Amino acid sequence: MNTRVKKSLDAALQQFSQINKTDSSIFAAELTKIFDTDKTFLEKVADLDEAFDQNPSLEVLREVFFDLLLINFFTEDVQKLEEDYLDSEELEDIEEETLDRGTELLNVLLYIKECEDEGLEPELGDFLREFLLVDDDEFQDEHRIYEEVIANQILVDSSLDEVARVAKSLPEFSELKELFYPMMAFFRNPAPDNDELGRYNKYSLNPDFDAAVYALLTTYNQSK
Repeated sequence: MNTRVKKSLDAALQQFSQINKTDSSIFAAELTKIFDTDKTFLEKVADLDEAFDQNPSLEVLREVFFDLLLINFFTEDVQKLEEDYLDSEELEDIEEETLDRGTELLNVLLYIKECEDEGLEPELGDFLREFLLVDDDEFQDEHRIYEEVIANQILVDSSLDEVARVAKSLPEFSELKELFYPMMAFFRNPAPDNDELGRYNKYSLNPDFDAAVYALLTTYNQSK
């Protein structure tokens, strides 16, 4: 299992459990075992789903952790496979079977890795224009999905209570409604101190999920 992914997974579960006053250590160990096996990716997905089926209190994290599983696959598992694997029918099958899985958090994680490779710090405008290419006519699906983020870029220079207010006002059909608050908070401050985390949790509309996602992003970004 990729060390960076492991730290991010543990940090997310720790924050989730801290908010809910529960113990997720057994679940964390179970997920680590799943991520660490030599099974195929789709077999790991099945095991991941089974683990969440057996732990319904953690259901809100299922698709976020699918994103982590996918990141782990590309950073760890693929390195052990044949050089032409990225062009293989097996990868095509994975893409076909998982089209409706995961969240937009995957894009942020991929962007963080790209920033590391290029020696840059994550920045919202760069993420939107240079990574997602939202201004390009060929990428209007991304523009549609990130429409509320594009329209509210100024929030990275605003207060957390204002970020929360805008998050609450987003329409229910918005694809980024759940991720808006932690995503904007990350680009606003990718290395929060304890006081900042306290304010973040105070204004959160979905405290356990928001705390888990923010911890996942900040830990992944700092574990270079």
